[in-house]
Amino acid sequence: MVSIEMIVAARARLRGHARRTPLLSSPFLDEIAGRRLFIKAECLQHTGSFKFRGGWSAVSALEPEVRARGVIAFSSGNHAQGVALAARLHGVPSVIIMPDDAPKLKISNTRALGAEVVLYDRAKEDRDAIGARLSEERRLTLIKPFDEPQVIAGQGTTGLEIAEQAEEEGVSSAEVLAPCGGGGLTSGIALALEARTPGFRVRPCEPEGFDDTTRSLASGRIERNATLSGSICDAIITPQPGNITFPILKRLAGPGIVVTDEEALRAMALAFTRLKIVVEPGGAVALAAALFHGEQLQEDAAIVVTSGGNVDDEMFARALALRG
Repeated sequence: MVSIEMIVAARARLRGHARRTPLLSSPFLDEIAGRRLFIKAECLQHTGSFKFRGGWSAVSALEPEVRARGVIAFSSGNHAQGVALAARLHGVPSVIIMPDDAPKLKISNTRALGAEVVLYDRAKEDRDAIGARLSEERRLTLIKPFDEPQVIAGQGTTGLEIAEQAEEEGVSSAEVLAPCGGGGLTSGIALALEARTPGFRVRPCEPEGFDDTTRSLASGRIERNATLSGSICDAIITPQPGNITFPILKRLAGPGIVVTDEEALRAMALAFTRLKIVVEPGGAVALAAALFHGEQLQEDAAIVVTSGGNVDDEMFARALALRG
């Protein structure tokens, strides 16, 4: 359902709208990781995460009369902001369904981008049911956070850039580590790399206790998380891999890597100290995997996606306190 042609077309629609985020490096991080490490800083993308790519791709692909009625999405914050900004730039309304325990910064940013925010209790309410009801009542187009072909195509443009930037750095083989929730980013990158740099392999990275993709890849079938809360990595907490994304990952991805919340915080601190970038906990899990679980990697080079940087002051201070 998603092809390299769709990813290339999404990139054409994103041209002039999304940033080509940099590929960063630090000898200090190389030493900790025990290999050459390159960081794809998607935390510097518009709205502070890669999600703008998928949001713009999906909104821009709609027929004009359908787009004019508006869009709806559900998200803990990053997809929310990506869709909200894409909708605003297209001059159409957006409704975003967000968990009431999402970081305050993400909720306020989504509202500031012009979206109507509907809060729900993720432990007691079904966001899919809420989205379906509002979509039908208001004739809005639902843009899912990961299990949507045009969203996956948009996220896959990250992989096209990784392939180009790796060539510029002289890297011909590497493992590409990416934070993984529902799998939109990892599956999109995997499809792009399959077409452009088949010597690269994607490795999904997840927080401990919410490793549904890692377990699913190990078992060969979709596994669910027991709970939907309890980790600071809110950006990548999902019930299970997507029905569209998982078959792609099953075919193309390597084994998943699981990190602890503390390791994510330590990776946030190192990213700030050594690269001067701000990364949120969920966006730092791939960097944590490269830094602290290098024994699970096989290549001499790793490319790490820091997928988002929308973090509250209190959480960022908690990370920085670990520098000592």
